[in-house]
This record gives sequence, C-alpha cells and structure tokens, in this order.
Amino acid sequence: MAEAEKAPASRELQVAAERRIGWLTLALGLATAAAAGVAYGLRAGAGVLVGALLAWVNARWLQQALDALVRVSTAQAGVPKPRISKWLYAKFFARYGLMAIVIYVMVKYFDVPVLSLLGGLLALGAAAMAEFFYESFTRLK
Repeated sequence: MAEAEKAPASRELQVAAERRIGWLTLALGLATAAAAGVAYGLRAGAGVLVGALLAWVNARWLQQALDALVRVSTAQAGVPKPRISKWLYAKFFARYGLMAIVIYVMVKYFDVPVLSLLGGLLALGAAAMAEFFYESFTRLK
C-alpha cells in the first residue's frame, strides 16, 4: 500500500481516538465526581467535575491550536518567515491562564479542596490510558 493511501486512514484513526479521549475524559470525570461527592461531600465532587472540565477544555484548545499551526505551516511551506496569527498564540497560552483563574476562584471563594480539582485534571490522563488499552485490545483481533 502506498504512503498516500495510508495517510488518510491513519488520520481517521487519530481523529477517532481524539474523539474517544474527549468523551472519556468527561465520562470518567463525571463518574469520579459522583463518587467523590458521595464519599467526601459536594465540594469535593464539584472540584473533581470542574477539574475534569478544565482538562477537557485544555486538551481541546491545545488540539485546535496545534491543528491550526500545522495548517498555517503547511500553507506557508517554503516561506522564509511564516506569519502566525496572534490569536493562535493567545489560544495556545490562554488555557494556562484559564486553568489558573478557575482553580484560584474555586479554592479561594468556593472552598473546594485543591486535591479534588487536581484529581479531576487527571481525568484526561485516565482517558488517554483507557484509549491506549482500547486500541491495544482492538488491534489484537
């Protein structure tokens, strides 16, 4: 099979994996938030949920920024100094500011345990591991 024929199929698999990681992040975050809410109280559950939502937004913005960067660099191939939009830089770095502000407000004003927020942020890693196992076991067939 030629390399040109492999690329679209590979990209489709990548997009499908990214989509699964996205909804798994939200699903695992919601399930963990419910468990934390029952075990440790409403504030802890809310912290896990907000952390998982932040992880999802962070991953989405990072992926969108990287996709845009690839499109820009591909479109401007051969140009000595390619032009990159300031909005692209803003979106790339704004995710850190958003996370810092939300975590600060949740801890300072809503008295949410910081560990529950950090636990929610781990939902993305858990989703990525679940996707790894899914891909591993479906490829064994």
